[in-house]
Amino acid sequence: MTQEQMPSPLISARNIWLAKAQGWILENVSLDIAADDFVTLVGPNGAGKSVLLRTLLQLQQPTRGTVQHANGLRIGYVPEKIAIGSAMPLDVERFLRLNSKISAPQYTELVGETGIDHLLSRPLAALSGGELQRVLLARALACDPQLLILDEPAQNLDVNGQLHLYKLIEQLYEKRKMAVLMVSHDLHLVMSSTRKVVCLYHHICCSGAPENVARDPEFISLFGDDMARLMAVYPHSHEHDHEHHHDYDHEEPQA
Repeated sequence: MTQEQMPSPLISARNIWLAKAQGWILENVSLDIAADDFVTLVGPNGAGKSVLLRTLLQLQQPTRGTVQHANGLRIGYVPEKIAIGSAMPLDVERFLRLNSKISAPQYTELVGETGIDHLLSRPLAALSGGELQRVLLARALACDPQLLILDEPAQNLDVNGQLHLYKLIEQLYEKRKMAVLMVSHDLHLVMSSTRKVVCLYHHICCSGAPENVARDPEFISLFGDDMARLMAVYPHSHEHDHEHHHDYDHEEPQA
């Protein structure tokens, strides 16, 4: 397929710079999310991962650069955390039905897909971390998204809960034929699911297929040899054309 025939990306970010009082949080970040992508964004704490997600969602304006969405793009978003007051008597069913656009068949499908039928009468505030993440995932799927964005969806789960959640996300990706963009520290656990890894430390250090990124010197410098070796034991057999590259020149803009 020639470049002229390639479909337009769902999200296209170009030369994103974002400054805060302490300096540049994002530096010359360019990234495309295509319709069939499963991208995992990794990087140490403070690298700018959540800021980049908010910028891609157009919830935060960059200091410089552009973010473009495909016309009519439907995005489902699972935030890193959500504050739920224990004094608010909101159960799971009511929470899901706050979206008045959900039809009865859609609601039934969401509940079945995410395995939360036994939670519908439970108060949100009484859910465990894994249960709440499934409910938030169901809520994000209510718009029938073309792109699902998740910010550290498994950070408060034990290893068993992490594995179940990542497996569910992979199943939804395959079934719904939607793109997925996810921030995760558990790269060794999502190794078999993700098609592309983007390593961020204010700028894009490296990107490509997981097995290639695991061998990249910049990835190893950020995460260490142990993580690289741990990733190397996970086979990655998806038949996709992955190009491993360093993204764009790193040049600070003039004030």
